[in-house]
Amino acid sequence: MAAGEIGDAAAAAPLPGAKRKYHEGCPGCRLEETNKSKMDVPYLNFFYIWVACLTASMPIQSLFPYLYFMIRDLKVAKEEQDIGFYAGFVGASYFLGRTIGAMPWGMFADKYGRKPCIVISILSVIVFNTLFGLSTTYWMAIVTRGLLGLLCGILGPIKAYASEVCRKEHQALGISLVTSSRAIALVIGPAIGGFLAQPASKYPNLFSEESIFGRFPYFLPCFVISVLAAGACIACIWLPETLHMHHDDKVEAIDELEAQVGGSEGGKAKQSRGQSTKNLLKNWQLMSAIILYCIFSLHDTAYLEIFSLWAVSSRKFRGLSLTSQDVGNVLAFSGFGVLVYQLAIYPFLAKYFGPIKPFRPAAILSILLLATYPFMANLQGTELKILISIASLLKNMFAATITIACNILQNTAVTQEQRGVANGISVTLMSMFKALAPAAAGTLFSWAQKHISGLFLPGDQVLFLMLNMVSVIGLVLTFKPLFSLPNATRRS
Repeated sequence: MAAGEIGDAAAAAPLPGAKRKYHEGCPGCRLEETNKSKMDVPYLNFFYIWVACLTASMPIQSLFPYLYFMIRDLKVAKEEQDIGFYAGFVGASYFLGRTIGAMPWGMFADKYGRKPCIVISILSVIVFNTLFGLSTTYWMAIVTRGLLGLLCGILGPIKAYASEVCRKEHQALGISLVTSSRAIALVIGPAIGGFLAQPASKYPNLFSEESIFGRFPYFLPCFVISVLAAGACIACIWLPETLHMHHDDKVEAIDELEAQVGGSEGGKAKQSRGQSTKNLLKNWQLMSAIILYCIFSLHDTAYLEIFSLWAVSSRKFRGLSLTSQDVGNVLAFSGFGVLVYQLAIYPFLAKYFGPIKPFRPAAILSILLLATYPFMANLQGTELKILISIASLLKNMFAATITIACNILQNTAVTQEQRGVANGISVTLMSMFKALAPAAAGTLFSWAQKHISGLFLPGDQVLFLMLNMVSVIGLVLTFKPLFSLPNATRRS
């Protein structure tokens, strides 16, 4: 009788290896059928994904060119040297919100769909990025940035969406578009922030002091990004949902019966996979790569915070006295240069030397380069702007080389089935370190300005020395026994 029931159930539903059953009204099934009939690349869907990811990523770094001036104008700092301290917490609030919201947004996207997650994320950019530009108090700036990071959960789910919206052979292109859009956002964002902040003083013929952009000098860059986000939100209307909105109980019943009757091998495989997932934290090859990634992520985020504050601070504090527009130019130039480097130069570097061998030289060169930064305060004019732009470009190229190597090390340390969980652990820990970095960097910057004539070293040299110490720690962690190279990477 039991065998007969099994046979009836098997006849009623497809086996696990069989073709997926089409469910009427399921958006995921509908999209799969469409992809089966269309062999070409879904350029329009990819364009919508690119625009959505671009607008969601632009607010991340757009504030750094003008953050120093914004904190000054909010009059929260009692002394000029305290501006960096308060600026650090504004920078950290976004990453803290993203750390808290990363896992819940992933679960939301898995349960309710990718499209609602994308739409809500872009709406949060429209609302909270606009409110940040209208901030009249320090706590309003902190809260709006924090809520922006918390509610903008697009950065994780959109990678899954990019791989699901197309045929399997186009998945690499979809994911690369997500990566490139973020890279371009890190160019456009600071440029918008640098050029459009304080418009009444920069462009008095276009904006009066009595206008909304004169009364809220940091509203225009936020407003422009929010308008672009509104356009992206409208484009989301044509985005298809990729999540399968059905639950086939019969298929699950077949799976369970097969596992009980003749699926001892499958049961062992599932048990093995579960056990291996639990052992990820004991995989030292993986964890050493994640630790490296977190250390250098901490360094890169702290560097961006310190550089933006140091570049615009006064000469009497050994700063460069640049304008927000100058900082925007430098960040945009270096961001564009890194994009060209990743697309045109790095592939050849990786082809001849491999992706791992340039890791340590990049870290060493980054340390040597950063040691020269305090002496740039002795330069002025065009010479200063050219040299700081070149230095920023080289620093970001070294950082990109290190980041790519860390990602490769993580993915080669585990099997393909474990990479999703491994990257989840990595992103969560990395976000925690990125949330800590701006606050620690701002506090250190404030201390350095108060101790500009130190007992052993001037404050600005101590500032960059401490930043370099983070890189030194990361470099030390690349040697045995603290670091274990994955077998696949060692063979290559």
